[in-house]
Amino acid sequence: MHPTHQQEVVRAAVVTLSDTRTVETDKGGQLIQQFLHQSNFHVSDYVILKDDLDVLIDTLQMYSLEPSINTIILTGGTGFTKRDVTFDAVSHVIEKEMTGFGELFRQLSFDEIGPKAMFSRAIAGSVGETAIYALPGSSNAVTLGMTKLILPTVQHFLGELKRR
Repeated sequence: MHPTHQQEVVRAAVVTLSDTRTVETDKGGQLIQQFLHQSNFHVSDYVILKDDLDVLIDTLQMYSLEPSINTIILTGGTGFTKRDVTFDAVSHVIEKEMTGFGELFRQLSFDEIGPKAMFSRAIAGSVGETAIYALPGSSNAVTLGMTKLILPTVQHFLGELKRR
């Protein structure tokens, strides 16, 4: 029987990428935290960062080495403007990409918003035993990614990352 890893404890860092959001206006970051709490998962840290590639890479590397964090969920910065660096930072840091995450996210988004879904550079992967997910910044995108893709599978992902 294949293990499901439902006993895995999720300890997440939530990162919002935005030059304009504040704690009060960060609907995406707040939604991620709400979904995590509703699933009895732990929010170990929450931060809003400016759209800066080097700062984001440093933050991802720091979180991936932090024992109290095994999951990093980002929102924002996944598009095509000059300031959108989330995909680039995550791609730089991860050791293995979960290609199906971006594919499924865009497929599910297409069902909701049509061909503009292809402009999303949602991505997921791992570094060491840390799972990393990057979602677009809209509340609809966060809700879709959290409810359909992340929450149903994150414990399994973490369990797989620990297997030898």
